[in-house]
Amino acid sequence: MRLTRAVVQYSKFEISMGHLLKVDNLVTKFHTPEGIVHAVNGVSFHVDDGETLAVVGESACGKTVTMLSILGLIPIPPGEISSGSALYTNRDLLQLSEDEIESIRGREIAMIFQDSMTSLNPVLTIGRQMTESLIVHLGFSHEKAVERAIEMLTAVGIPDAKNRLSEYPHQFSGGMRQRVMIAMALSCAPSLVIADEPTTALDVTIQSQIVELVIRFQEELGMSLIWITHDLGVVAGVADRVIVMYSGIILEEAVVDELYEAPLHPYTNALLAALPRIDQETHEPLLSIPGAPPNLLIKPKYCPFAPRCKYVRDICRQSIPPLEMVDVNHQVACWVNIETGELR
Repeated sequence: MRLTRAVVQYSKFEISMGHLLKVDNLVTKFHTPEGIVHAVNGVSFHVDDGETLAVVGESACGKTVTMLSILGLIPIPPGEISSGSALYTNRDLLQLSEDEIESIRGREIAMIFQDSMTSLNPVLTIGRQMTESLIVHLGFSHEKAVERAIEMLTAVGIPDAKNRLSEYPHQFSGGMRQRVMIAMALSCAPSLVIADEPTTALDVTIQSQIVELVIRFQEELGMSLIWITHDLGVVAGVADRVIVMYSGIILEEAVVDELYEAPLHPYTNALLAALPRIDQETHEPLLSIPGAPPNLLIKPKYCPFAPRCKYVRDICRQSIPPLEMVDVNHQVACWVNIETGELR
């Protein structure tokens, strides 16, 4: 089934010109018994209309916390958004009231969470969960919401959708639950969808199907997409532009082709070198990044990747390099030119 604009005519949101979402200097921290966890440390980025932006980095680098902060899903306390702005259609999402952000969340900006088993309510039927947002956000009657839910489940490839509305999440396989999450996220025809590692814990075949499904909807609906992942292999076939995060800081940003062809940050270079290659000899071991991720209880005062970097210089241990434009489509936060080994 092809999902067209005729199917999603219920959305009243009109896409503005230019940046759909612009985040500036976002800082998010968590107050814990062990100390303050510095999860996001001055992140700035934007997403354009119809664009697919990938956010990559290893676990605990701040990818998910950044997006949860924007959507007002950080529990406060222990969380705290101490600075920053997130402009969406001339509204700062970080300054909205709970009622105001709830009217946007799910309708104009939707999120596909990585763990479908814990994201779906185990004691409510799929139908109840599918129709709730349609009734709340679009004012549908129960009958119309059910009709729409069946339409969406069919669109994401779930057979016998009408009868499956009465079933519970545990009666669906992992791949099917993830398809339900996608259907729920797209049911109100949002302008921006945030996909938080939607293929986690799925086998390779199902992963490929989920990726293709999200891409198809993105192309058919013209929505913007933020794809959060630690898998650079997926990014190549999904994204227009890529952000590389580490320790709550953006280290590099570039259009996808340029990032793969000429990575400028040592961390990005190391991530790409660790990918298995088709042309690689089978007896060659996969490369790894030495050292351990930084302790987030310590606020970064210099380049967070310096302890693991083979290009490290004295200045790298003294201050955090700014994210600077080195090409029209490429930014990097590094004191060293890794092509020459010299300071920039």
